[in-house]
Amino acid sequence: MTKVLEDVIEKVRKLPEDRQAYVAEVLEQIVANDDVLFVVPDEHRSAVLEGLGQAERGEFATDEEMATLWKKCGL
Repeated sequence: MTKVLEDVIEKVRKLPEDRQAYVAEVLEQIVANDDVLFVVPDEHRSAVLEGLGQAERGEFATDEEMATLWKKCGL
């Protein structure tokens, strides 16, 4: 295992369980298609990096904001 991968896995271990599940899904998709290069579109990459930065700074949505979002989505 490369040092970079080890470092990333250590960071993933510190994420909330739901984020770890998302990372696992992405990794499973990559491994399942090991003959195809997985490319994250630039617009997705910037959004992911922005979200990770917000998480590192502790900038999370409040329960009220999430309730509003779920209601807006009909959930």
